[in-house]
Amino acid sequence: MTTRKHVVRVTILGEEHTIKSDATPEHARAVAEYVDRTIKAITNNGTAVVEPHKAAILAAMKIADELFAERESNGDVTESLQSLSGEVRRWLPPAKRGTPADGVPAAGAMSESLGG
Repeated sequence: MTTRKHVVRVTILGEEHTIKSDATPEHARAVAEYVDRTIKAITNNGTAVVEPHKAAILAAMKIADELFAERESNGDVTESLQSLSGEVRRWLPPAKRGTPADGVPAAGAMSESLGG
């Protein structure tokens, strides 16, 4: 089954671009608006005149940095949730504990399920 491609016209730095994407037109427009705002923030910072292609590179670096930071934060949240899940699982009766998403039985689950 193929994914339907959407064709969307967006404007970045005053130039119109036709984008073909699997994403909804609304999503593609929102992404284009974000890129446009990021480039404009770089070019309007008042410190120096930045050529558009250099501003686009700096914007790409800024957006990629945001992505990396979010991924790292997401990893921290995932670790915290897994740790909390292990703590909560220990408070459950052995029959209700199940196997965690990582496939490793909760600490103490084996000994308690064996009559310990």
